[in-house]
Parts: sequence; structure tokens; C-alpha cells
Amino acid sequence: MSTTKSAPKSPKKVSSSQEKMAALGLVSDFDFALHLPLRYEDETQIHTVDSLYPGQSAQLEGVVENVAVNFAHRKQLTATFRDATGKLSLRWIHYYPSQKAQLEKAGLIRIRGEVRGSSMWGFEIIHPKVSKAGETLPDTLTPIYPSTEGLTQPVLRKSILAALSRVQLHDSVPVAIQQKYALPSFSQSIHTLHNPNLGEDTHSLMDKTHPAWERVKFDELLAQQIALHLAREARAKLHAPKLSVENSTLYQRVLNTFGLPLTKAQECVLAEIKQDLQRSFPMHRLLQGDVGSGKTIVAALTAAMVLQNGLQVAIMAPTEILAEQHYLKMQKWFADKEINVVWLSGSLKAKEKREVQAKIQSGEAHLVIGTQALIQKGVEFAHLGLMIVDEQHRFGVGQRLSLSKKGEDTQHDIIPHQLSMSATPIPRTLAMSYLADLDVSVIDELPPGRTPISTRLMVNDRRDELLARLGIDCASGKQAYWVCPLVEESEALQLQTAVDTHHYIQEKLPHLRVGLLHGRMHADEKAAVMQAFATHQIDILVATTVIEVGVDVPNASIMVIEHAERFGLAQLHQLRGRVGRGEAASVCVLLYQNPLSETAKFRLKALYETNDGFEIARRDLEQRGPGEFLGLRQSGEQMLRFADIELDSETLDNAREAAVVMLNDYPQASLEHMQRWIKGREDYLRS
Repeated sequence: MSTTKSAPKSPKKVSSSQEKMAALGLVSDFDFALHLPLRYEDETQIHTVDSLYPGQSAQLEGVVENVAVNFAHRKQLTATFRDATGKLSLRWIHYYPSQKAQLEKAGLIRIRGEVRGSSMWGFEIIHPKVSKAGETLPDTLTPIYPSTEGLTQPVLRKSILAALSRVQLHDSVPVAIQQKYALPSFSQSIHTLHNPNLGEDTHSLMDKTHPAWERVKFDELLAQQIALHLAREARAKLHAPKLSVENSTLYQRVLNTFGLPLTKAQECVLAEIKQDLQRSFPMHRLLQGDVGSGKTIVAALTAAMVLQNGLQVAIMAPTEILAEQHYLKMQKWFADKEINVVWLSGSLKAKEKREVQAKIQSGEAHLVIGTQALIQKGVEFAHLGLMIVDEQHRFGVGQRLSLSKKGEDTQHDIIPHQLSMSATPIPRTLAMSYLADLDVSVIDELPPGRTPISTRLMVNDRRDELLARLGIDCASGKQAYWVCPLVEESEALQLQTAVDTHHYIQEKLPHLRVGLLHGRMHADEKAAVMQAFATHQIDILVATTVIEVGVDVPNASIMVIEHAERFGLAQLHQLRGRVGRGEAASVCVLLYQNPLSETAKFRLKALYETNDGFEIARRDLEQRGPGEFLGLRQSGEQMLRFADIELDSETLDNAREAAVVMLNDYPQASLEHMQRWIKGREDYLRS
């Protein structure tokens, strides 16, 4: 008797909607509860054509006439909509071939969309949403949620409502704190935001000033502040080398080799660092200073104090050219002082890399300078006492964590001190919100002898006029940078390339020496070009943004930035800071191509109006947001979803105050609240 085996059961298929929701981070009911609307649409009433105004989000019922495919400028579908009070135009730039026939026999329909045009010339709605007329109108505002391709609002809305019917939205903030800051209940706030009643203030819901929004933003900021306080407490419990820094002979010898007096701001910062190094828990300090303020010598003197105690120091920089600049300076300042300064980068040959790694592991290498090669497998330190991370926001958060953890792993119970440096000043509100577990030092004055930089805007049509002027200035002994955004031609961006510009300037100014520097050159080639420019064997250096930070040639007094409209604000400020380092009056010319976007206008106007790095940082934050500003964007983590640290500064102050009370009086509730909002992302706040 034969038996037939039943076919194995196929695994249960996950619907594509579920997969798309999971990609948005929507897994648990609580995830859905916190997936709050981007905006709201009012579908509770029917408008009439005679009541419309430009910019209005309107919903109308009527019939469609004159449906046609129009070929005037580009192929598009057009129609006339009519109700009892008047007519307006409809237009679809993207449409399905069957859409024309559907509209022609649609009869009475309901349309929704943004009204454009004017009462004089006629109104228009582009890509209106079309549905059946006569359907029951909702009695609340309709939430519009963040979504992804293929995930419709009705599907998302249905899932969120289902989750809200199941989830327990208990309040993680104690009643006393709710009362002190007049907070509505958490559950009430979440339900209001998903299903606002008709009586709610529509304007405050839209601009996120409604009490329900304020409660959500308070909770989010409170969780962040609790995490930062706990990070600081955790660091205070860790152990680090307690160093002897007074009367350091190596410190004094490096200072003597530097040969210039320190500014009061530099002396003040070094005093703060000395205090940190004498404690038994790790320094976690951010050193801020505008372009050219003298952060590198502060880093060198800090390194000297640690090296004097027989420990290693690592300096990590984001680009090879910046790391190499540090290496050359440190070699000069630590020359003949029995300190072995080594260089480690990805461009080293395998044999050279192994030799350097062996010296680092044995302790023979005292001061190690390099790029992210320092965090690669195979790099082990013998006695790492200090990590210095330059331009820390240029590294992804994961890279910064890797260096920190490499130090922890090699030191077992003792972890190294950490000094981060940034020439992009962090605005106060950003520091309060994201960097509360760091000690922040600021070098707020420039060394004597630095000349103010004049910034000029010039349209690209005047390029040859600029070149003629440049030819005269460089023939008289001045040196110039000419920065381009790309190395190779890109049809999409149509930007002038560094290679082409180099040839062009050579042809136009044959009597001058024109050099070329870009990121695809070998390290030795780059070093040779920079050395030639530093010793004035090159008059004009055409370069990509590899010269953005750390390059110091005092005789260079002219900076030309081609297609300046394509650069970020902080990047433009950094590039401008490559000049103004000597006695000659310096100028930065921003060459731009019309037409300019509003964003480009904002950036160029900011550069033209101020040289103040803190003001530029404030404007940059306003435009870019904190994630990108701090290098958090690369982590893929969105640290604040609802609060805006500039607009919600008062809420941030309240949350900081409440976090202290929570941790002291309600420690368990504090942990629960932090987990609700941060879910294991605490490390990102600490990097």
C-alpha cells in the first residue's frame, strides 16, 4: 500500500504592505502609535468654485467637460471642472492612457487638490485626487502620514487605527511633572493627533504648536536629555589614565618650537584640558574654533602632556590631505624630542602598512596620525592614552564609535581620553540638545596678524575678467586657490571640472605656474603639489575640495570657488578660511551660475554678509537640520522626529530641567521613558 506524502507547507507569505511598513520602522503597535501625521487635509466640507482662493486646499463636487490630451508644451491631460457656481481647469502632467476615457464618462465626481491661479485669470488644480461624489464626508481632519512608494494612505491609516485600538498608551511621565509643565496626557495627545476633532484648532495642528504636539515634542526631548545625563554618569564611572601634566618639559619644548605666543583663548582651553587629564575618568571634550583659530597647536600640546606620561596618542582626520598636514606639522613640532611620529593611511602599500601597525602594537610608535585607516582591522595600540578626532562631524557616527571602542578594547578596564575638534562651531541649542554629555571648549579669538577676508560674488559670465585680474595679482607675487566641485565631467551637473579648468587657466595665463590637486591623485603626488605651492613654486593651485580643511599657506591670499552655488554653507566657509593666514589683504570670490535656487541664494548671501563662523553655523543648522550637521545622517538614525531644537528651545529647556528631576526622583520611570523613545540608540548620542 503506497502512501502519498503531503507537500510541505510553504512559509506564510508576508504581504508587501507589511514589508513596506517594516521598512518604515512600523513593527509593534507602539511604532504605529508614534507614526504621527506629516500634515492634515480637511475633507469635512465641500467647497464651491466661487469661494476658492489661491493656495487653498479645496474639495469640490461637479462634472468634468472638455477632456483632451494637449501637446502645446508637453504632453498632458486637461479638462474643465464645473459646479453650479463656476468653472476651473484641471491638468495631469503624468497620467494613464485609460484616464481620459474614465473622466469622459465619470459623471458627477468629487475632486481635491491645491488651488492655483487667480479669480481674474482662472483657477487650476494640477493632479487633483478624484473620487465618487456623494460619499459620506468624514467628521474629523484627515491625517496624511509619512509613507513610501506603493504604500497608500488608506492602507497605512487602517493599520494605524487598528494598532491604536489595541495599544496601551500608559503615561511614562510622572503626574507631578505633567502638572508642573501643564502637559496634556500622553494617550489623549496621541489620539488627538491621529484623529483630531472638528473643534480642534486646525492652524495649531498644522504648524505643530497644538498642546498635543507640544506633549509629544516634550517627551521626545525628555528622553534624549535623560540618555545624555546617563551617558555622562556612565563615563564618570569609567577609568582613564590619571596623568601628571604640570611642568611638562615636552609641552614646553613643543611650544618653543611652535615659536608663537598662544592667545588667551588657547591658554584657557589648555587649562580646561589639563584639569580633565588629571582626573581618573576619561576626558570627553569637544574643542570648537573658527577656521584658523589655532586648534592644531592646542591638539599638539595636549598630545605632549599625554606622551610625557609614556602613553600613545592617535589623531584621526577625515581626509588624507588633512591627516598629512597634521603629520607634517607634528613631525616638525616633535622633531628631536624622542617622539616617534608615524603615519597610517589607506594609500600606504601593504608592507608599509604592516610595518606601521607593528610599531603601533609594540608601542614603538608614540604619536599615530592617520585617516579612518586607524579604525581598520589589524590596528592595535599598546598603551593608547588619548584619541584626537579632527573635524569630528565629517565622520559617520559609526566611525567615531569604532575608534572609541578600539581604544576601550585595547585598554581593557581603562579607556583613553578623547578630544574632538571642529572648525564648524556648534550652535548653543544644538550643543544643549545633542552634546550635553560632552564638555565644550571654544577658541573664540584669532591669532594676531590674521587679516579679514573680503568676500565677493561674481556671476560666471565674468570669468575671463576675473582671470585677467588674477593674472596681474599673481604676477606681482600673490598666490591663489581656484576650487572646482568635480574631477571628471558630469553631464547631469554640467560643472566645470578641475582638470579642464587647469588646462584653461594655463592657456589664458601662460606666464604663471598653475598646479592641479584632486582626491584621485596618489598621496605622494598630492604631497609634492602642496609642497610646491607652500614654497611658491606654484602661483595658482586648481583643486577640488581636498583643500577644504587644514591646508595652511600664509602667502595664499586669493580664493576662487567655481560654481559656489553647488557647495554647502559650512564647506564654503571652510574653503574661504584657506586664505587670510598671512599679512596680505585676502579675498574670496564666489563664482556662481544663474539661475540660483532659493537655497543657493541663502548660502551665498550668508557668506557675503558675515565671516563669523558661529553665525554661519547657526544659519547652516537652520537650513540643514541637526542630523546632517553632526554627522548623524550617515548612521541612518533619525535622532529627533518631532521636535525642532531651534523652534522648540523653550521645550528643550523644560525637558533638560525635568530630566534631572526624573533621574533623581523617578529612576525607573526615567529608564522606561528613554527606552520608549530611543530604543538602544543611546550610543549615537555619545559619539
